[in-house]
Amino acid sequence: MANQNHYDVLIIGAGPIGMACAIEAQKANLSYVIIEKGALVNSLFNYPVFMTFFSTSQKLEIGGVPFVTINPKPNRNEAVEYYRRVAEKFDLKINLFERVQQVVKNEADVFEIKTSKTDYTAGNVIVATGFYDVPLLMNVPGEDLPKVTHYYKDPHLYAFQNVVVVGANNSGVDAALETYRKGANVTMVVRSGELGPHVKYWVRPDIQNRIKEGEVAALFDSELVEIREGEVDIKTSEGIKTIPNDFVIAMTGYQPDFSMLRKFGIDLPETLCPAYNEETMETNVKGLYLAGVVCGGLDTHKLFIENSRVHAEMIVKNILG
Repeated sequence: MANQNHYDVLIIGAGPIGMACAIEAQKANLSYVIIEKGALVNSLFNYPVFMTFFSTSQKLEIGGVPFVTINPKPNRNEAVEYYRRVAEKFDLKINLFERVQQVVKNEADVFEIKTSKTDYTAGNVIVATGFYDVPLLMNVPGEDLPKVTHYYKDPHLYAFQNVVVVGANNSGVDAALETYRKGANVTMVVRSGELGPHVKYWVRPDIQNRIKEGEVAALFDSELVEIREGEVDIKTSEGIKTIPNDFVIAMTGYQPDFSMLRKFGIDLPETLCPAYNEETMETNVKGLYLAGVVCGGLDTHKLFIENSRVHAEMIVKNILG
């Protein structure tokens, strides 16, 4: 009897790129399944509620389905709704809230995949897990306190509170501005001497003016060195500064789950940029592919939805051979 859980392609991750891979597999009449550890487009779901994309809606489209919005740039809520509708339109086979635990190749050159719920076999595996899994930690005392978060969601929680925002790239700037506008007393702690180079051009003047007017405090060339229940210590050029604190929003960046990639047998050089063929997206393990932002390793500013959508076609073309 045929194995009910065998697929031509098993895709890990139900983000936009994982979905794009499934759509291409479907078009090519390849059997496939997507396994996702969380919700549909889990990373986007975990973005701040009011986040606006850098890309236009057209550049976020997959499967040829128009992404219609009246705004120049779509927001997180519109994107989550769009990708849900795409999944419905193509009736994509997605198993949600199921975590892949193991991917190994057997002697017959077939992948055996173990998840938190069941076992699968597949001729090919695509890893499209993004980079939002593992926050880059500050490794300071008190970072494990409940008042510290690496995933900022909704500014209302911080109304009228003393908030420290660590970082000055897009996520840090957004968190600082949004919480300030809900009445928080905000202090930004910035390791370098200026705001991040990738801050959205329409947001930069806003944060610069808030800092200039003294509405948002910004400590440049500084770092958070200790977090306690009611205060924090910040190392500045003038010595240690202790300020009252209720919440710390640590927007220090994220990285792919490198331990998972290693476990799958993917080569990770010192740069932590996984080894793969840029024309086929195949890794050093034959039949095991990477798609989307995960390909960039620690360089999370290199790949986005708009410039990695093409990975889906490249991979399926190579599988068809």
